[in-house]
Amino acid sequence: MRLAAEGAQRTQQAKAEAEARAAEQARIAAEKAKQVAQDQAAAAEQKRITAENAAADKADSDKAAAGKDKAVNVAALAAGPPQADVAQSVQAELRRVGCLTGSTDGNWNAASQRSLTLFNRYAGTRLDTKVASTDALDTIKLKSARVCPLVCEHGYEANGERCTKITCAAGSFLNDDNECEKRREKKPVAKRDADDRRERGRQVRGRPEAIPGLPVASVVRPRKSAGGSGQIVCDAGGCRPVSRGCRLDYQGGSPRNGTGGNVEVCN
Repeated sequence: MRLAAEGAQRTQQAKAEAEARAAEQARIAAEKAKQVAQDQAAAAEQKRITAENAAADKADSDKAAAGKDKAVNVAALAAGPPQADVAQSVQAELRRVGCLTGSTDGNWNAASQRSLTLFNRYAGTRLDTKVASTDALDTIKLKSARVCPLVCEHGYEANGERCTKITCAAGSFLNDDNECEKRREKKPVAKRDADDRRERGRQVRGRPEAIPGLPVASVVRPRKSAGGSGQIVCDAGGCRPVSRGCRLDYQGGSPRNGTGGNVEVCN
């Protein structure tokens, strides 16, 4: 019974996966068919405009050949609305499909040209970006959804069809890559040990001052010999107590290099 139940469950799961794949394939096919229909509609509109322009040119040629006194500007009639109105309409459509962030004032400036260039890139078209034309207007109108990706300024991120402000957690900041980065903790600066060196060099009555944690070196003083003067005399052979009844006489220089120093004088 358990094996049968597991087999039935696997069969049902496989059927569900097959139905999901079929539904996905159907959706993709529908999107492709929709795109083909839009492209065909755009091609038909372009063909219609070309035919109207050709008919207008032929009519102009016929009237010129007939020798009519009043010339008719057929090209102006075929141009339709004023250029400023066309530019404003194209700007509005570019804003609708997410390719324009500037104003729709009818001034076909560099920003408007860049927005139409973006539309060509993401829509796969080759519209002339130097002027706002009815061809561009009709082509953009065929797009029912966003064409250009949403671009947000620094400090904001795309959230659906809107730009939302990025909020970093406590202890983090927003870096130049528009990402939250954890702040680095400031390392404590090592205190210079100049004060310690000065403390070690201090002496009180010829004795080093005690420093916490350091052993205190005792000062070895010469012991007086019995009946001696307690003085020490040094020469090249070393230092020794001054003999009883003698004294030290400083004669300049140093006894270690043979130039004098303290010399023991006995009377």
